[in-house]
Amino acid sequence: MVDVPAAVTRVIEATNAGDGQAFVDAFTDDAYLEDWGRGFTGHEGVGSWNESDNIGRQAHFEVMRVRTEGSGLVVTLQVSGGGFNGVSDFYFEVAGDRVKRMIIRAD
Repeated sequence: MVDVPAAVTRVIEATNAGDGQAFVDAFTDDAYLEDWGRGFTGHEGVGSWNESDNIGRQAHFEVMRVRTEGSGLVVTLQVSGGGFNGVSDFYFEVAGDRVKRMIIRAD
């Protein structure tokens, strides 16, 4: 199994702790987040998505699998909370100690 980078672990832990500031801080200033085709850019966009679809919905992430793909990795997460509930693949690219891209893939 591939190790989960610290930057990705920060995203997961911030979500599970309900810490919106830590979640946004886990991303680069120019980060790109995509949720099933909806794109969000930078800390403002990431924060907006977090409020509407993640911590704002009391999401909880549990890692099921991790694999490398291209220049990033895919983390399969069991998602629960007041929004989406189910299994989804999250593609991450990391820059230093922060997440540069997080793409949530549609089935």
